[in-house]
Amino acid sequence: MTTQMRAIVQNMPKAELHIHIEGSLEPELIFTLAERNGVTLAYPSVDALRAAYAFTDLQSFLDIYYAGASVLRKEQDFYDMTAAYLQRAQADHVRHTEIFFDPQTHTARGVPMADVINGIHRACADSPLSASLILCFLRHLSEEDAIATLEAALPYRDKFIGVGLDSSEVGHPPEKFARVFARCRDLGLRLVAHAGEEGPPAYIETALDLLKVERIDHGVRCLEDPALTRRLAAMRMPLTVCPLSNTKLRVFDQMRDHNLLQLLDAGLVAMVNSDDPAYFGGYLNDNFVAVFDALPLGLAHAHQLARNSFEAAFLPAPEKQRFLDEVDTYFSAFNVV
Repeated sequence: MTTQMRAIVQNMPKAELHIHIEGSLEPELIFTLAERNGVTLAYPSVDALRAAYAFTDLQSFLDIYYAGASVLRKEQDFYDMTAAYLQRAQADHVRHTEIFFDPQTHTARGVPMADVINGIHRACADSPLSASLILCFLRHLSEEDAIATLEAALPYRDKFIGVGLDSSEVGHPPEKFARVFARCRDLGLRLVAHAGEEGPPAYIETALDLLKVERIDHGVRCLEDPALTRRLAAMRMPLTVCPLSNTKLRVFDQMRDHNLLQLLDAGLVAMVNSDDPAYFGGYLNDNFVAVFDALPLGLAHAHQLARNSFEAAFLPAPEKQRFLDEVDTYFSAFNVV
C-alpha cells in the first residue's frame, strides 16, 4: 500500500458496526479499574496480561475476555471504558458507531443492569460521535437466560436500539434463540447476529430465516455456499467483517488469505470493523491498514467499504444520506465519483 493510500483509508469518514465494548478494554485500564475496585488479577503486570493475549481459537479468547471484564463493577467503570473507545474511534475518523455490550457478563457477577447500560450510554451521550447501543445475548447460555436479560433491560429500552447474538458460535446455532428474537422483533428492536465465523454457512441461513436478522456479523464463510452468497448479495445483506480478529482467531491463517476482496467481488455489502480491538491487535484504522497492506485493494474498494459501512447502519434515512454524501465528497478529490 502506498503512503497516499494509507492516508486515504485512515482519514476517510467511516462507520463501525461490529465493536464489542468489553473487547476495547485495554490492559492499562484493566489494571486501573482492578485497583479502583479492589479486584485481584491473575497477572502481575500490564505486560504479563498483554502477553497472555495469544489465542488459538474463539474459546481461548473468550476465556481471557471474560476474565478482563471482571474488573467492571460500577457505572463509572463502564463509562470510562466506553469513553476510551470513543476517543480512539474519533481519532480513526469514525463518524458513527453501533456498540455491542454483553450485560450477562456483568449481571451474572451481581452488577446491576442499570449500571451497565447507564454507564455506556452516558459516555455515548457525552461524545461528539454518533453512537448507538446493541444489547447482545451470550449464545453459550440458555435462551431462558436471554429472555430474562431482555426483560431486565426493557426499563432502559430508550437507551439501546437493537439486540445481537455473540460468544461461542460452534454448537450454539441461531435457532436456539428464535423465541427471544421474535419477542425483540415485536418490540421494534433492530436485529443482528454473529454467524459464519467459526460456525458453518448454515448458521447464516438460520439467522436470516428464523431470527430475521438485518445484518450478519462476520459472515465470511458464506462463500462456501454459492447459493447463499447469491442470496446475500441479492438481499443487500450487510456483513460486518473483522479482518484482524479473523486472523488472530485463525479463521484465516494470514491476512493475505482473507476473503474480503472476494466478498466485495461477489457484490456483498461487506465492511471493515475491529471486533475486540484491545485483544486482536488494533482499532478500526489498524484493520484497514492491515487488510489493504495484505490484499490487492485500491481506491474504489476503500470508497465502497466506507459507503457500505453507512449503508448498513441503523440510522434515519436523512442522517444516513448525510454521511454517504460526506464519503462521496471525500473521495471526489481522488477522482472516484
